[in-house]
Amino acid sequence: MATTPSIGIVANPASGRDIRRLTSKALVFPTVEKINMIERLLGAFGAVGVEHVLMMPDMVGIAAGLIRAIDGHRAQGLQPWPVVDFVPMPLTDSPRDTQEAVRQMRAAGVAVIVVLGGDGTHRIVAGECGDIPLATLSSGTNNAFPDLREPTLTGLAAGLVATGAVPVSEAARRNKLLRVRGSKVDEIALVDVCVTRQMHLGARAVWDPSTIAELFVTFAEPDAIGLSSIAAMLEPVGRDVPRGSWVRCATSGLGVLAPIAPGLVTPVGIDEHGLLAPGQSMQIRTEQGCIALDGEREIELNGHQTYSVTLELDGPLSLDVPATLAAAVRRGAMVRDLIRSAAP
Repeated sequence: MATTPSIGIVANPASGRDIRRLTSKALVFPTVEKINMIERLLGAFGAVGVEHVLMMPDMVGIAAGLIRAIDGHRAQGLQPWPVVDFVPMPLTDSPRDTQEAVRQMRAAGVAVIVVLGGDGTHRIVAGECGDIPLATLSSGTNNAFPDLREPTLTGLAAGLVATGAVPVSEAARRNKLLRVRGSKVDEIALVDVCVTRQMHLGARAVWDPSTIAELFVTFAEPDAIGLSSIAAMLEPVGRDVPRGSWVRCATSGLGVLAPIAPGLVTPVGIDEHGLLAPGQSMQIRTEQGCIALDGEREIELNGHQTYSVTLELDGPLSLDVPATLAAAVRRGAMVRDLIRSAAP
């Protein structure tokens, strides 16, 4: 267990690079920008007294670039950053890397885990993190769950919680989740479960609205992009509201315009829709196709098994950055004694 303030960092090397760069106008999120975001996090961590960071390694150069940045920062004699160690683990270049890294971070006793990725990355982390609060940063495509925020501010909030300057009770909120159950299947989604008529997992991302058969969401905000926007255009559901919603889609008739991907606003046919209560289990009606969790196809439907979706209110904790920083101000945690060196 950690004996000094410690924070975990998971930076998904694959986020911001999926097929939606070809099917929409989604930006490409380069490795160099992820490194820059982590540098900004480290600067904020160091300023509030975080001494140690445990980070997931990777195969695409994030870790290597960060090591060079740390060496350069040290050589310039700037404000110290925390010591950065990398989780000792073999790499598979798959979601299993994230799962293993989070398991080891949890075992090491990190106080907060900062996640750079999209909804899918955060879903994987949430499945392993227990009650360790997540500091979320968007670096994917359709990002309804993570924050699109300056990393310096997220780093300050995470550091204040890790050092105990702000208690988790004043900094974090509990999120909802959807649980998908079937024979030998027990999976979660943080934003949406989409049932598509596409028969194979393929490139995993869902981008063709004509293939969507059913949709279940934890929250649906009109200003969010992604599949949850379909439900939002019918009846918005807030993040903190103790309910979700569901939609069954049609291939003809009336529909709604929904921004399902960057630059892609398209009509989606609606058959019926309604609200989803906590603990309410709804059976998936589609027999042939795939189930996508937070935008990525994960489960193939072959007509021989039944699956259900249930809304749960005890999902992962995530930091509310504005609330955390406001609490820090109330507690005087941002006040520092200035030590001025004598003039030569």
